[in-house]
Amino acid sequence: MIETHVFAAERLHGDDTTIPILAKGQCITGRIWTYVCDDRPFGGHAPPAAVFYASSDRRGEHPQRHLAEFTGILQADCYNGFNPLFDRTKKQIPVTPAFCFAHARRKFFELADVSRSARRGKGMRPVSATALEAVKRIDALFDIERDINGKSAEERLAVRQEKSKPLLDELEAWFRLELEGLSRSSPVIEPINYMLSRWADFARYADDGRICMTNNAAERALRGVACGRKNWSFAGSERGADRAAIMLTLITTARLNDIDPKAWLADVLARIAELPVSRLHELLPWEWKTIKAMEIPAAA
Repeated sequence: MIETHVFAAERLHGDDTTIPILAKGQCITGRIWTYVCDDRPFGGHAPPAAVFYASSDRRGEHPQRHLAEFTGILQADCYNGFNPLFDRTKKQIPVTPAFCFAHARRKFFELADVSRSARRGKGMRPVSATALEAVKRIDALFDIERDINGKSAEERLAVRQEKSKPLLDELEAWFRLELEGLSRSSPVIEPINYMLSRWADFARYADDGRICMTNNAAERALRGVACGRKNWSFAGSERGADRAAIMLTLITTARLNDIDPKAWLADVLARIAELPVSRLHELLPWEWKTIKAMEIPAAA
């Protein structure tokens, strides 16, 4: 039921991270995929939720299968495995991409990190003035987003059209002008082309108040997996990785709804066997939370 709720959303965040999986006596590098629906940045009322899947590799067939029926907006990095989902010749109703500025900014920041260069000393590439300017220009766009976070989609769109869109147009023009004067060996060419080759999909957020400027919602959902790699050795099998994905779906969705996962799961496990199928929706985290909130005053 959580899965159905997530894929019914108009907009999703998608991402993946590595997970070691024990297979045939050795560890392989598998993946955990997540898709998150969270409309709170634009004041939406749909409950936030996340669904996770596991796979033994990062082939594009996995997200293409996960999102086969999805037809909304996908916020993600520029992983090529998503590309067939955006192609009208391969999907009758294609997914609309909206790419992550935080991911793109990171590439410039690495070339503009003054303190990092100072720590590494001689032999380190000098700080790129172009990369530093790119970071400043992208940060100006992020400043606008901080002021409109949580406002309605209509309010966000109005502000973006007035303030963000001119800055985006200037950024695109500046990128193209910089490319003309850079040597072919300049490392900043790669992150500039990374954005320019997908510019419409990066800039799409300025024309839709629902879209976020970053894919941070999915990255936050995967943070527990990334931290967990330091605390456990591996998933014991591919089936074990699938079970881990199910537990991540339950726990992360509970947390997104400000619910203690342990309390919720304990109550669900105690009641689910006797609850009629027609009432199973009452155990969804957001439904459960509402019912529990109503029970407290009644008990008092």
